[in-house]
Amino acid sequence: MTPSTVWDLYVMEYARSKNQPWVDLVAGMYADGVMDLPFSFVLLQRDGRNVLVDTGFMRDEHGPGFSGKFGIPTWMSPLRLLAEMKLGPDDISDIFITHAHFDHMGSIAEFPKAQIYIQKSELLSWYELFALPKRFSHLTAIVDPQTMHTALGASIEHRVTLIDGDKDNVLPGVHVRLGGGHTVGHQIVIVDTAAGRRVISGDCIYSRSQITGRDNDGVYIPLNNAIGSAWEQLKTIDKMNDELGGDLGRLVVLHDIERWKGLPIVKELEGFRIVKVA
Repeated sequence: MTPSTVWDLYVMEYARSKNQPWVDLVAGMYADGVMDLPFSFVLLQRDGRNVLVDTGFMRDEHGPGFSGKFGIPTWMSPLRLLAEMKLGPDDISDIFITHAHFDHMGSIAEFPKAQIYIQKSELLSWYELFALPKRFSHLTAIVDPQTMHTALGASIEHRVTLIDGDKDNVLPGVHVRLGGGHTVGHQIVIVDTAAGRRVISGDCIYSRSQITGRDNDGVYIPLNNAIGSAWEQLKTIDKMNDELGGDLGRLVVLHDIERWKGLPIVKELEGFRIVKVA
């Protein structure tokens, strides 16, 4: 790591669900009840360059949209949060997409100048899934079709970079690892910071217990909210654990129910937090 590859990393919380059952997300959590699940994306900054990891989603002004469909009553525009960091849509140069679910990729249309980095298998698999007969539509229920239109338009404008597997230094100090299971081409994003590497899990996990196991028994726990196999999920968790070297303090969980406990709060707007990770 050199100073020219070190990034500041901020978690931007923009939405929360209400009474989300744990067992809808993580296998075996029948007795764990419900919680209010935070939603977030990440801002990376270095030398005047502004990069997002995921984008959040915009609300549909003409109906309940995806926030109503999935029980997310509390929301703030990602653009408002970025404005608190003195950034407008045209200031975002690059976007890394962990996966194409509406809450991670739903705002890409708001950033018309950004280069988008996504796994080839992620983007192309959604086009294939949408083309299946309607009886398969459960698979695409969490993806906004309009996002696919936007991604195609950005591709035609040569603003989409398709990554095929693991790749270091996609941008200097920003690395990706293919981590399928939650979706076909989910990717983990690894960022060099002044405090060392940080691993952004996307939705490979919702809870650190998926790595440590129940009662810290070391047995990995798969997701219930996934279209891939449990085998692929567990291999991804193991791959991520290798990147962490067992140090969970280096992990950034985008749906962290502890809301990034112990990290300095840079801004708080109507209960939503911007925290600095490193």
